[in-house]
Amino acid sequence: MSLKKDKFKLSEKKIMNFAVKLAENNKYLTGTNPSVGCVIVKKNKILSFATTNNGGRPHAESIALSKNIYNKGTTLYSTLEPCSHQGKTPPCTNAIIKNKVKKVYYSIEDNDFRSFNKTKKILMSKNIIVKSGLQKKKVSKLYKEYNYIRSNKAPYITGKIASSSNLNILNNNTPITNEHSRSVSHLLRFQNHAILTSYKTINTDNPKLNCRLNGLEKFSPTVIVIDKNLKIKANSFVIKNSKKSKLIIFHCSKNISKIKLLKNRGVKLISQKVNNNSNLNLKKITQKIYNLGLHRLLVEAGKDLLTNLLKENLLNEFYFFQSDKIISNRYKINISSFIKMINKNFKNKEKINTYLGNDTLTHYY
Repeated sequence: MSLKKDKFKLSEKKIMNFAVKLAENNKYLTGTNPSVGCVIVKKNKILSFATTNNGGRPHAESIALSKNIYNKGTTLYSTLEPCSHQGKTPPCTNAIIKNKVKKVYYSIEDNDFRSFNKTKKILMSKNIIVKSGLQKKKVSKLYKEYNYIRSNKAPYITGKIASSSNLNILNNNTPITNEHSRSVSHLLRFQNHAILTSYKTINTDNPKLNCRLNGLEKFSPTVIVIDKNLKIKANSFVIKNSKKSKLIIFHCSKNISKIKLLKNRGVKLISQKVNNNSNLNLKKITQKIYNLGLHRLLVEAGKDLLTNLLKENLLNEFYFFQSDKIISNRYKINISSFIKMINKNFKNKEKINTYLGNDTLTHYY
């Protein structure tokens, strides 16, 4: 008994789903460029596939096309509109045209203004069939952060905090959550270009603020500290290791000796003017962070800085880790009012169903 050939036919959705999986697997490894999945198909057979290279280039389309000797008459599937502008690499549209691709299917438009909604017109002028919108809902979720960053020209900011079961945090360097929750925190560090914190957190907890997951250590984010008067302790871990890892401090201090000391340690100092409340302007700081090419920002700080960011409407997502411990000593800081603000300011929340022992994790978005 023979099976019909149609049983094995690759549907457009299945191919695009494969491209989406490729992009998801490489999502946080492509720098400020989006992670794109690309699949080349001809006569119901996948000839090649690729993702955006680590660091952001070459692009997925160029890599996938380069894997084949002949691409004439093929169909190219891409999760994102192929670029049509000259950047550090040539436009992907040039490679598509040169390789005589017959059809191009992509899911959503690229919010980069240099390419937005231009590819279709360019390719169709060369008699290439173009179809967009395939698996749009799924792909839009994949590029949620990227689209926000491109549309707003601002960093996508994720906050996090951990507390005891009675909503207290310790004002010292004693872990509240268990090792499983701390591993998730390290994963968040890997996923972001930089960590923002305050000098109070540095001086109190002396955190390392690096990624210590096996195999991901080299992806530790840049550390950024808000320290108006340069009160950061010179013997803190981030200062002592500032020549090995990147450290940036925003300040408005005139303390020449402290400035000289920090510069000699390899710290990048950025002077900012204070606002009407005699505080550094958080919106200007985050804009400067974006201009430095740090587009995904994780905030690991205490109640005060997180509250101010929330008031300025600068947090895009938030992760709340809660242990089963009870803290009731003189070092405690209660965050019940802050958690109420979080619940009020975010429309959606979900419990993360990953193994955290007795800890819980709530994701606000």
